[in-house]
Amino acid sequence: MKARVTIMLKDGVLDPQGEAIRHALGGLGFAGVSGVRQGKVIELDLTSTEAEAAKAEVARMCEGLLANTVIEKYAVEII
Repeated sequence: MKARVTIMLKDGVLDPQGEAIRHALGGLGFAGVSGVRQGKVIELDLTSTEAEAAKAEVARMCEGLLANTVIEKYAVEII
């Protein structure tokens, strides 16, 4: 079983990398981009066979290590 975790900065948290990407896109002629938020995706191979238990375990991983929950939000998807 695989899990995909998407981690993004919370709304209202300054995203300097996203702003740098937006600026670079403008420099390349992509003028229609008014904002960029960048994040990260983590895929985990799990031995669990129970989807709900796996999702709960991955959420605990996010809370303990994978995400800085003070400034980041995360979403867990079992795939």
